[in-house]
Amino acid sequence: MKKIQISPSILSADFSQLGNEIEKLEKCGADMIHVDVMDGHFVPNLTIGPPVIKALKKYSSLIFDVHLMISPVHKYIEAYSDAGADIITIHPEATDNLKSSILKIKELNKKVGVSLNPKTKTDVIIDFLDQIDLVLIMSVNPGFGGQKFMPEVLDKIRELKKIQNNKKLNFDIEIDGGINFENSQMAIEAGANILVSGTTIFKSNDGDIKKNIELLKSK
Repeated sequence: MKKIQISPSILSADFSQLGNEIEKLEKCGADMIHVDVMDGHFVPNLTIGPPVIKALKKYSSLIFDVHLMISPVHKYIEAYSDAGADIITIHPEATDNLKSSILKIKELNKKVGVSLNPKTKTDVIIDFLDQIDLVLIMSVNPGFGGQKFMPEVLDKIRELKKIQNNKKLNFDIEIDGGINFENSQMAIEAGANILVSGTTIFKSNDGDIKKNIELLKSK
């Protein structure tokens, strides 16, 4: 079984102190840094672009797990690669040619992630699973804050885990959206090995990040 990893979402961090917040995450045991990129088009909100990621890289040696919620995504892949993204995760709906976009990320020597929205079926990525490093299962609709975790997406994780075992594939299964101390255990039991969490990590237990990361990891 893969080691459980925590990828804190910096969307919930103090944006006036982002560099310090990222340093703190590394000291407190985070495994990677999750960066949500939104364009106000593919999803309703606007967040950060490549220059911010480039500036933040110097504050941490952790993997930058960059989730691109932008469309059309293909033409921006290189910019995020150059900015320092280590994992580049895209949505099938945001590209005209998923195969081409996967190849583009690989050519840039980055890890390939593909994200599935709650209503997106696993069928769209079945043929690409041997080329993907990470599948990100959204447990809320992307782009809106404060939504409740959708337990029905756990079936998708179980399905992917079964395919992974049958075909002896090695991709990571990540889950993002409303993850807290209760449902994190459900996600781990279903087969997720990377948990993205924002509010729970930064705000629970009076902001004790180290304790919150440890609690999310513990089964």
